[in-house]
Amino acid sequence: MRIAMISEHASPLAVGGVGESGSQHTHVAELAAALVEQGHDVRVYTRRDSSAQPESVTTADGYRVCHVPAGPALRVPTDEMLPHLGEIGRWLAGQWRDGGWTPHVAHAHFWTSGLATVHAGRRAGVPVVLTYHGLGVRQLPPGARESGPPGRIGYERALGRAADRVVVQTQDELGELVRLGVPRARMALVPGGVNQELFRPDGPVAPRDVDRPRIITVGRLVEHKGIQDVVRALPAAPEAECVVVGGPPAQQLPADGFARRLRALAESCGVADRVKLLGGLPREELGRWYRSADLLVAAPWHEPFGLTPLEGMACGLPVVGTNVGGIADSVVDGLTGDLVPARDPRALGTAIRRLLADKVRRFTYATAALDRIRNQYSWKRCAEQLSFVYSAVSTAGRPAAAVV
Repeated sequence: MRIAMISEHASPLAVGGVGESGSQHTHVAELAAALVEQGHDVRVYTRRDSSAQPESVTTADGYRVCHVPAGPALRVPTDEMLPHLGEIGRWLAGQWRDGGWTPHVAHAHFWTSGLATVHAGRRAGVPVVLTYHGLGVRQLPPGARESGPPGRIGYERALGRAADRVVVQTQDELGELVRLGVPRARMALVPGGVNQELFRPDGPVAPRDVDRPRIITVGRLVEHKGIQDVVRALPAAPEAECVVVGGPPAQQLPADGFARRLRALAESCGVADRVKLLGGLPREELGRWYRSADLLVAAPWHEPFGLTPLEGMACGLPVVGTNVGGIADSVVDGLTGDLVPARDPRALGTAIRRLLADKVRRFTYATAALDRIRNQYSWKRCAEQLSFVYSAVSTAGRPAAAVV
């Protein structure tokens, strides 16, 4: 099957450290590779970094990355893309009609890609599958507003009705879309995967003090990732050190405002000597740091999917996580880890202390976590499930849809 994947703001060629594109570039890259392994012909369409970038690149995993010449370069923020999505859609439609390669299905990643892809799909007669990778409306504290440009929620609602199928990754996302007005019949629940060659229980281990328990937390240095809550929880585990992975490279941390605030917070909590900020790391190095820890703490306030708990579980780590979004799906409370309310450092500290004090429970959680990853979160399984979705929409024909 010929599959077009549209990811206008997150290029699979950008896979590397923990960066501002979140995990979408990783998702697109690893999904495309898994689909190629299933025998599909996959092309990923994304914006170019500069006019000097080649028109297309065939990756070592066998899929082609096509750089869209329409619209601005990749460095233009996603929130400023709305006026350019029609242009991108027209270019895609032209390529699919007249370029000698027409996909059987187009899979859009994120709502902006969805607008361009629905535009193109209608003109080229190509059915459209959409994955949101996060919605403008989330379960945030009272007074919080939607993220993105004004009107995003309306576009997301219309896209859910216009796409031939919406692929959701968690039960939480499914519920949010139903409340938004997207028909349940249009949705398919297909969780993403984790790279089990890169993240596994055996392999190199980062150095550590064997006499001091180690927890690790991984994510961008932004408030909603809850890293400050992990620091506030650390006094409850007086023997443990906390390794924080994320943000700019280590040499740039002194100039990073959030990193400075974290250090000041650690000082005020009396744990500065036990908090280690590593900065952003290449993904190839993350496994050795996961394997060096006794447990992973993931404490975001909201999380559409939650890749880092899956990576940690794939490395054989138990998880203490907040009971939000994708983490509530991937971490089975009392079986693969412990779930606590978001923005509650006291509950977080209690869970960390209890798990660090119970070696048998950690081993039991880690064993169950590894089994869950292998059975539920492999990219092969994800690609197989999506192949059924693609086949269904490409053979059923495109139903009438609301105008976007």
